[in-house]
Amino acid sequence: MAAPARIRTPPTWRTGDVWAISLSACFADLGYQSVLAAFPLFLVLDLHQPVFLFGLASALSYGGGTVFSLLGARLGDRFGHRRVALLGNSLIPLLSLSALTQSPAAAIGLLTGGWWFRNLRSPSRRVMLTEAVPDIRDRNSAFGFLHALDVGGGALAGIWVLVAVSVHLQYRWIFLATVVPLLASTFALSRAKTGARVGPTPTTLVAAPSTRPLPGARAVLLGATLYGFTFYAVGFPVLTVAQGSGSAVAALGAFLVFQAVSAATGYLLPGHLGATLARRFADLGWLGYGGGALGAAVVAIGYTAHLGLAVLLLGVALLGFGLGVVETLEPSLMSVLRPGGAAGRGFGALSAARSWGVFVGNLVMGLLYGVAPGLAYGYAALLAVGAAGVVVGAVPSARRADERVS
Repeated sequence: MAAPARIRTPPTWRTGDVWAISLSACFADLGYQSVLAAFPLFLVLDLHQPVFLFGLASALSYGGGTVFSLLGARLGDRFGHRRVALLGNSLIPLLSLSALTQSPAAAIGLLTGGWWFRNLRSPSRRVMLTEAVPDIRDRNSAFGFLHALDVGGGALAGIWVLVAVSVHLQYRWIFLATVVPLLASTFALSRAKTGARVGPTPTTLVAAPSTRPLPGARAVLLGATLYGFTFYAVGFPVLTVAQGSGSAVAALGAFLVFQAVSAATGYLLPGHLGATLARRFADLGWLGYGGGALGAAVVAIGYTAHLGLAVLLLGVALLGFGLGVVETLEPSLMSVLRPGGAAGRGFGALSAARSWGVFVGNLVMGLLYGVAPGLAYGYAALLAVGAAGVVVGAVPSARRADERVS
């Protein structure tokens, strides 16, 4: 007699609040990633502006985002993270208006404005997810799930833009259509109930006996900054593939590969990442930052040696894999290292560190790219190796912290 089939039940941490926050992320990426995928093509190919101006636009977006990340964290601590997350999310559609003008300055201004409000809500949204998943043993999976749906929306954005550009739809209509998923994102986020109160974030004490800050946060912030120096906007690989293949459609295919691999990594890998602090630090360094370094190196070699589209796409896929690991483990680590009432400030510092790094990184990438694209990606690979060294170097102190709380 055959054994009865086992009925798979969803994990206990995947609650209605987790679904609402993650679906909000999915709709948000479907909206603004569509703009980010097409904006370099709009600015460089349609408005005939130099690549450096795209680097400047990316730098302004992320540089100003540093201030807005810190501001959002402080406002969330004072007025409630749910309110701040909803406010910032509702103003992201500013970037959907950036193709309504033929003025490069106005287009960049609208893009950066929407991105700044996206940064305003990011720390608060992470706090909301932390409150929704109080047991730290589930944080890797929860943040990986958030990233999977987040970047899954980006993959759908890549498909949408690829089809729209293929049928020669004007950029203004491509961008304006993104208002719909961005509004859906704000509605989904409004369904989550966490983050409404002001005060310490609850943590399951059995899983984390100490609610005091643990050592290692500075290493994560420094690693995030160094990785930010290498974390150029995905528009650079899009332009590289466009220039290397001579096809805008192939370039948008690269964007789709990046998003799809990153989303799959966030969904499938968290259960295999380290459960202890020491293992999380090691995995962040070797798999996250190391994966990004390898991807940048492959793109540099592939473009410089004219190795073809397949090699460029392999490099882009490795960049997506590294980002999937980073976006899972950086916030997961910070939620443990800065628990309770320090969570908002911890996430704000993390977002600001990444944004400051990306501000510098995009300026440098824009300058070096004008000299030689391979030189720009080589710089990115070296800095990612440095970020890996910083967090791997924190493994011994993380191991001692594991022993203290076990």
